[in-house]
Amino acid sequence: MQGMMKKVQKMQKEMEAAQGELNAAEFTGTSASDMVTVTFTGDKHMKDIAIKPEAIDPDDPDMLQDLIIEAVNAAMTQIDSETQSKMGKYTQGLM
Repeated sequence: MQGMMKKVQKMQKEMEAAQGELNAAEFTGTSASDMVTVTFTGDKHMKDIAIKPEAIDPDDPDMLQDLIIEAVNAAMTQIDSETQSKMGKYTQGLM
């Protein structure tokens, strides 16, 4: 039983370290033609957004909205993929 508790504590520390690495990492998502670029941390907080001037068309605000959504979704996909890659080994078999 003592050995099992030590394994669990070790795994918990490894998980916390992996989660800390993920939270500190930055993920960048871009839209088509790199018109919009967003940067998020691994804990899904936006740090930056860059919008090229040519993406801002006063006659077509929907285009800019679509570009922002595309860039944000690309970044979120990267975060989810990296989270699964790093944390999946700890959650296998738990569900």
